[in-house]
Amino acid sequence: MKIPEKLGKYEIQEELGRGSMGVVYKGYDPYADCNVALKVAMSDALNDSESGERYRKMFFNEAHTAGTLKHPNIVEIMDAGAEDDHCYIVMELVEGADTLKPYCNAENLLPFELVVEITFKCAKALDYAHRSGVIHRDIKPTNILLTEDHDVKIADFSIAHLMTSDTTNTMPMGFVGSPRYMSPEQVQEDTITNQTDLFSLGIVMYELLTGKHPFMADSFSRLIHKIINEKHPPLGTHRSDVPEILEKIIHHALQKAPEKRYKMGLNFAADLSLAFDYLEKPQEDVEVQEKFNAIQSLDFFREFAESEIWEIIRACIWQEFEAGKEIIVEGEIDDSFFIITSGEVEVFKDNARIGHLKTGDCFGEMSYLSKAKRTATIVAQGRVELMKINATLIEQASVECQLHFSRVFMQTLVKRLSETTAMYASKQD
Repeated sequence: MKIPEKLGKYEIQEELGRGSMGVVYKGYDPYADCNVALKVAMSDALNDSESGERYRKMFFNEAHTAGTLKHPNIVEIMDAGAEDDHCYIVMELVEGADTLKPYCNAENLLPFELVVEITFKCAKALDYAHRSGVIHRDIKPTNILLTEDHDVKIADFSIAHLMTSDTTNTMPMGFVGSPRYMSPEQVQEDTITNQTDLFSLGIVMYELLTGKHPFMADSFSRLIHKIINEKHPPLGTHRSDVPEILEKIIHHALQKAPEKRYKMGLNFAADLSLAFDYLEKPQEDVEVQEKFNAIQSLDFFREFAESEIWEIIRACIWQEFEAGKEIIVEGEIDDSFFIITSGEVEVFKDNARIGHLKTGDCFGEMSYLSKAKRTATIVAQGRVELMKINATLIEQASVECQLHFSRVFMQTLVKRLSETTAMYASKQD
């Protein structure tokens, strides 16, 4: 494809890469005095008498769907235009970046912490896009850029779907996308929601962790069958050192039924945040049996069967804080609550001490229930050991365990509210 020295005001400098929708060039914007990336449509495809118009719509679909998205982890669309036989889209140029593809190789895997960080940023960016009405539909390693300083940029919204009442001009019809990264509903050409992107992101995370595809197959039909019907192999099949919390997250992301999958990117990101806490402070020094012994005697777990206690242990994060350390801070937003397994804490509101909690007590229940802002600051009085419990992880326990946990949690919350009411009433008297 012969490209002129300029397209519109943009000077063409060099070719950066080629894809199914066009060639990407490095360009220069003399007015803004900055380098840009220009994606130029294939002229032969544009001029095809049968499919040219559809190709043109698909090409400019990227500018239409992603043009309004402004997020630090999404490649920005800056301009679009047509000149002579050339259609082009002008995008932010991400200098020194490579795609995630090289890191999906078993011989070139990234550290667990970096994989979690990358997936976290992608989940947050997708959450923003979805809340703006845009479904990417083609999340895969080659459409995610990683910079030298480990920043992440989601690119290529060429087949994205804009969720509006009239989608005829913005949603390419038919079987489009990359089958290896499609959700079950996508490969069946069923109705899709934002959760299709989260399934695809789960596949990318699986590959980054193991260097293997979760639905490896030697034929297209076998691939489709596996995506729709077969459970992915556990991460431990490929790597024995994968932390169990990452196994749980992948399990949730790759659920076949959308209603069992992460509902929003923010839910996905919340679990990844917990995983990062876990990886940042390894728990190998706390033996599993010691954990069981520590919580079995607590009032909260007195009525739980041993099997249920083991489920809860696997669904929580164990944390330690030294004296004077803030555990939660008033005004923060979080959806976790804590059970003190050892030690004592002080409760502050508006910098005034209002309470004291000890081993066996809980705090953070309202944020766990409603994701509301923290209403108090909790500070370790001495060395404190805690169970940090997240609602999404609890959802992965058995139904019986979930019901039992919910019942005890509500009883604890009612008791706490009654005590608080009585305390205020006594002060007024």
